[in-house]
Parts: sequence; C-alpha cells; structure tokens
Amino acid sequence: MKPIQPLAQDYVTVYESPDPDNIYTYSPGIAVLPNGRLVATLDLSGPGMDDLPGPKRVIEHGQLWFGKIFTSDDKGATWQFRADFPFMHARPFIAGNSVYVIGHCNDLAIVRSDDNGETWSETSFLSKGEIWHQAPANVLYVKDQVYLVMERMTFTGMKIWPCSILAPVLMRGSIDSDLLIRENWTFASELAFCDTVPVDQLDYFGIPFYNAAPITGTMIAPGRNCAPAGWLETNVVQIADPDHYFYDPEGRTFHLWMRAHTGGTGYAAIAKVVENDDGSMTTLLEQVPSGKNIVYVPLPGGQMKFHIVYDDVSEMYWLLSTQATDSMTRAEKLPEDRFWTPNNERHRLQLHFSRNCIDWCFAGMVTMGASQKQSRHYASLAIDGNDLYVLSRTGDHRAKDAHNVNLISFHTITDFRNLIY
Repeated sequence: MKPIQPLAQDYVTVYESPDPDNIYTYSPGIAVLPNGRLVATLDLSGPGMDDLPGPKRVIEHGQLWFGKIFTSDDKGATWQFRADFPFMHARPFIAGNSVYVIGHCNDLAIVRSDDNGETWSETSFLSKGEIWHQAPANVLYVKDQVYLVMERMTFTGMKIWPCSILAPVLMRGSIDSDLLIRENWTFASELAFCDTVPVDQLDYFGIPFYNAAPITGTMIAPGRNCAPAGWLETNVVQIADPDHYFYDPEGRTFHLWMRAHTGGTGYAAIAKVVENDDGSMTTLLEQVPSGKNIVYVPLPGGQMKFHIVYDDVSEMYWLLSTQATDSMTRAEKLPEDRFWTPNNERHRLQLHFSRNCIDWCFAGMVTMGASQKQSRHYASLAIDGNDLYVLSRTGDHRAKDAHNVNLISFHTITDFRNLIY
C-alpha cells in the first residue's frame, strides 16, 4: 500500500524572508475578486525589522510589525507586490466594488482599494484606546451584509498568551457602505472566555489538560509554559440545514467556531450571536436539547488556528486545519527543537468536509513539512470555481523554528469537490 499523497505539496512562494533568523513571516490571508484576481496579505516581525524597508512599524506584544499586500492575475502562478500597511493579523475581503484589508495595531485598523488592489487608502481606525486580536479567519456574506469576527482583549495584565481573556466580537457592515467608518459597522456584545466558562467545574473530558495559573500560566516542563484555557482565532458560520439542531429559520443566528486552547487536541470552542429586532447583536452560548450549554465541539485540528469556508455548490463546510500526531508525549520528553507544548505541532495541513460543522470527513493531507521545524500552519482558504486555494505560513530548513518561519506559500487543490465521498 502506498503512503498517502498530499493534495498540494508543491507551492509558489508569495513572500520569502530576506533574513530567516531575524525576520519572520506571519498571518497569510487570501481573497478572490470577482474579476479572478487574487489578493494576498501577510505580516512580518522579528528582531531584524529595523533594517527592513517599509512603513511605520507597529509595536504589539513588545515587537515591531507591519504587513504587505500582493496580487495575482494568473491563479497564483506569479505575484505582484502592491502595498505595505502598518498593522497585523490582517485579512482581505470584498464589499461592493471595493477590497478591504482589516486587522489591528492595538486598535482595529482597515484600508481600502477601489481599483482591485492596485492602490490602497491610508489606514483608518475603527476603535480608540483598545487592544484587539485575531488571525486571518473567514468572512461571511448574507444578503447585502458582510460578517467577520475580531477579538477584543478584555484585560491588559496577562503575563502569558492571553486567549483566556479574549472576547470574540462579530462585526456586520453593509457591502455598499464605506467600511472605513466605524459608524457603518455594528458590533456584537462581548463574551470573554474567562467570564463565561467555569474551567474549575469542567470534568470527564480532560479539559483543561494542565492546571495553569490564570495570569502567568504554568511551566509544565523547562522552557514550556502553558497558558490558561481560552478561545481565539474565530470563524463565523451560519447553519444552512433546516434539520440541524442549531438551525435558525429566521436566519438571525450566527455561530462562532473558535480555536480551543485546552492543552489537548481535537476540540473547537463555539458560541453564537443572535441579531435582535433593533439590529443589535447579542453573543451568548449555544444550548443542546438537554438544556446544557455547549462550548466544546469535535473538530480535527481545533487546537490550532483553522479556517472554514462554506461551499454553496456542494453544500459542504470545508475545514483547513493542523494535524496533531504527538500531543500525548510528556512535555519534558519532547525534542529540544520541538516548539512549545505537546499540542502545538505545526507541520501538517489537512482538509476535511462536513454537512453540519460537527461530523468531519477526512478529504486529504494538503501539505506536509519534512520536519517539525518545517511547518505548514496558520493557513487561509478560498474557493475559486472548482479549485481551493491555500495560503500557508511555511518554513523550510532555514526557518528559525516552527512558529517563526520564513515563507508564505500558495497551494492549489484542483477539483476539490471530487474529494467528497
């Protein structure tokens, strides 16, 4: 029997770090414009940023950052640099006749192009004096509205990865309005993980896997500090099947599918947002028929950043996520060059499909790095006709480590619907 063959092992390099030891590539985001043009975004950070040409650097998490925009007119075969932007964790999306890129530099930041990504506006801000977070997650369109999620940091005293204090905030804007203006967005109410999920009462599912101090985290092995449980890097989905337990016949309910930091693998976290009669949006937990709240749902790769898109043709949700293979290795037994905690493996990207966002069928391995260090992770997904595009945060043998990598790579899965069985 032959070993499994990746669906898209070969790739085109969109961006390569000029100094892999000191400048790292992050946050790949991708959108397909109506004319077929592709827009890709990424950001850069690392100790070598002062020596890199570009815009004003943004200081976040004690580091310098800025982002870049590229376009392709030949289905990703070649890429053209278009602009830099002074923020991070960005993603491109389409609204009306414009293309936007939204992210944050502490506050929410956004730029717009009215010529299919050729030129870009100055940066506008959608908040003031706040600290936001996200990754290039998905974007959802319903009627003439665009929906996406950013995450606000509700507490500034964390001494470790702050996923426990993040509140996912669903944002809604009319595709025909000027989305550079805050008043043209509606923000849902906030629901921070630490205020919502009583971690000390959870039992029987092994969540959390480790005891972690709420502010500082806990050292589970030398050099391996585990943060408290939380949720982050949120996708938004709407349940389309009228027979689904979570279906809303009025179309006012949107579900938030989030990376679940539990110390383990195989779960995502969920919440929901309900649109009210006055247009406001309320964030709350979903319930199952027993009346119990549900926060954790099965999701392969839910321990890492994942990306979900809904395909109207196949009526399937498609999931791009990271495969774990060694999450039960004792932390103190991990190789020295293995990044962070046992559940933080990053070198295999996998594809699944589902009719209901709960039961996932394996469609294939997308791409694999030759070692733990040569990661393929934090990827974004887009549909273009019969093809799926994957934009990956990628490392080769020169990468600093599995987290701080040196490439942004573009992969194509052709005729992806043929993978359904």
